[in-house]
Amino acid sequence: MTDNKEYWGTPSDRGNIKISEEVITSIASIAVSETEGADQITNPISDIAGFLGKRQSKGIKVAFVYDNVEIDITCQTKFGHSVYEVAKDIQENVKSSVESMTGLTCTAINVSITGITFEKE
Repeated sequence: MTDNKEYWGTPSDRGNIKISEEVITSIASIAVSETEGADQITNPISDIAGFLGKRQSKGIKVAFVYDNVEIDITCQTKFGHSVYEVAKDIQENVKSSVESMTGLTCTAINVSITGITFEKE
């Protein structure tokens, strides 16, 4: 069985350093969940992507471009919050978290808001 994971890696004088895309996904997921007004990270094409052998978990897609990272996030917002402000806050929180925890530079954080969730009564 082959390992389809993507890694960012760099050699150092003490050996190699590798950071998995799953680590970036986890950091981004936590940052989204901590954003006021953000709700339900979604992945509307997970079944199709899985069938085609492409990795896309939790509505977060990570791509390494040289020593940088690009992140696509698909989620919903809570009713009563500004969609634009929530998306902007998600970008800021994810960028700050990923850069501080990994040392990588986020060159793009694309946020797609696919719906609005309502409080259950």
